Amino acid sequence: MKPVILHIASEDCSRTCYSVAKDEGYELVHTNDLAKLITKAREPSTSIVVVDASYSAIDPLKLIPMLLSCNSTLQIVCLVDASQSKLSSLCLEAGAIDYLIVPFLSEQFRKCLRHITSLINGTKDMIATAHASRCLLQMANRVACTDATVLLLGASGTGKEKLARFIHSASDRKNENYVAVNCAALPEQMLEGILFGHNKGAFTGAISNQIGKFEAANGGTLLLDEISEMPLALQAKLLRVIQEREVERLGSNSLIKLDVRIIAASNRDLKELVQNGEFREDLYYRLNVLPLTMPSLAERRDDILPLIDFFINRYGNGHFTISEAAAAVLTQYNWPGNIRELENVIQRAVVLARGSEIQTSDLNLPVEITPTIEKVAGFCAAKLKESKQEAEYEYIRELLVRFKGKRTDTAKALGMTTRALRYKIAAMKEHGIEIPAY
Repeated sequence: MKPVILHIASEDCSRTCYSVAKDEGYELVHTNDLAKLITKAREPSTSIVVVDASYSAIDPLKLIPMLLSCNSTLQIVCLVDASQSKLSSLCLEAGAIDYLIVPFLSEQFRKCLRHITSLINGTKDMIATAHASRCLLQMANRVACTDATVLLLGASGTGKEKLARFIHSASDRKNENYVAVNCAALPEQMLEGILFGHNKGAFTGAISNQIGKFEAANGGTLLLDEISEMPLALQAKLLRVIQEREVERLGSNSLIKLDVRIIAASNRDLKELVQNGEFREDLYYRLNVLPLTMPSLAERRDDILPLIDFFINRYGNGHFTISEAAAAVLTQYNWPGNIRELENVIQRAVVLARGSEIQTSDLNLPVEITPTIEKVAGFCAAKLKESKQEAEYEYIRELLVRFKGKRTDTAKALGMTTRALRYKIAAMKEHGIEIPAY
């Protein structure tokens, strides 16, 4: 059975999307009937919904949450007019994964569809129900389309390694090697040999030539996990490899050219380490090209129940359920150990449960439950603001391209003064957004 794209838009848009959807292996179902829409959205085969914000009889800001409540795995794309920049931001905040500006070319829809398809395929074993998680995966999917270095930050147990694998699987390098190295698990001399490789006789015990992890990942992706634990002396050598895109094995004089996407991960604040002289500032700026921060589990509470179901199925082989009381306790717990701690609790509960239903007494949580509503609300508000700003900057950049850099025309289309536009462009540059030159 083909995956389904629900289409709620004009017939003209439907014709533009139909052939592309067919080419990409989807069945496109066009409807403007709300009852049929809701029924179809609940079907497992429906994976994408395209909503024309100006055509739909229902306010898209009400329709998007309605659709997600029917099926939390839906990926929603909004179609907006060039004059609806604010609406595009609000749609993203409401839960849409992307938007297209009408009129759009079939190739633009194809590119959007392929990005979403890679997102769906790469997250089959990932839980992303919470808004914060969906925003993060949306950003990760965009990052995956580039070859730039990625820096993953977040507490232990939040899933940084899984996100790194997703970025690799959603990129053009997905058919090449994915190699991970834990920089905290090895002593300095051994780590250097493992990263860069060595030739026979390079040191005592080097009885044969050995390729390093950089060579092994050539053409693919290399994850440097816990990069903050790498010794300073080795950081200098790593910086050179990243800058020159070439590596030299220990005991060798020949250079090996590299084509590798580097993902670095850390559970510590690298800025603070730089200030304390524990991490090289130049290496930090080399790594901090596309930073992504993993929210803690307490900051993505809508993911807790789906994660519980996921781990119960993994460790209980489909033979266990969880009581409402136990589920309520787990959703209120602070989870200092994040997803890793939740996984351990469920695995232990499956073993200790006296029946097929996990009870509160089977959980054995180590500390008293404390509410974190204010903390979660603060995090969500910050994420919503960040998502809105990103959408606004992207739209401004698209208009600059459309009007070939003409500030007056761009400002007019945005409904702002050219002076206000200059301030926006300056802010975009500060955020590392490249402004096309004409």
